[in-house]
Amino acid sequence: MPSDSTAPANWHTPAELVPLEGREAFRGADAGTVLDFWRYAMPDLRTNTTRGLLAEFLVHRAVGAVARNTEWEAFDVLMPDGTRIEVKTSAYLQVWGQRRLSEIRFSRLRGRTWSPEAGEAAEQSYNADVYVFALHSARTHADYDPLDIGQWGFYVASRALVEATGQASLGLASVRRLCGEPVAYEELASRIATCARSLLSPGGTAGGPTADT
Repeated sequence: MPSDSTAPANWHTPAELVPLEGREAFRGADAGTVLDFWRYAMPDLRTNTTRGLLAEFLVHRAVGAVARNTEWEAFDVLMPDGTRIEVKTSAYLQVWGQRRLSEIRFSRLRGRTWSPEAGEAAEQSYNADVYVFALHSARTHADYDPLDIGQWGFYVASRALVEATGQASLGLASVRRLCGEPVAYEELASRIATCARSLLSPGGTAGGPTADT
């Protein structure tokens, strides 16, 4: 986003974000607080949209990211050292009734970049340095606990491995071939750092066994 000194004439530049705490009240009517809105908008951490945001939040916390990415960025988490991370999420259970468990698939690995100045890129591309495939492992609703971080498994791969597949989406078997075994949350930052370091070395293939898709 251009700064005030470089923005074209008539460019509308948003004010710097001031994070909300939840207790702020909406003005002009008795419409409750920001916390009331959050409770309305995200009461269930199991929904697809919110579960995806939860996985991004966990990765954000694990790597010590400073601020949440803007919505139009072509990746999800920016590490303090500049490493770009894309977080993809899947789960066996949904918030609706199912005859069978969901097939595990991680989609939209490629995308078109966008910026306020240049608009949308003409071609799709792989836009992160490291890919985290976050899988919620619960297979029964009796066991599903959205507050239990231990129910997540994280598969991590470098961009080189993901890009080598040429695919826009990957199933669980392909992800396992790329990444090897999943890591628990406590090991996530270390695995991401290993993949990020591989970008600086010839080959750049850290993250698991050679792709075979």
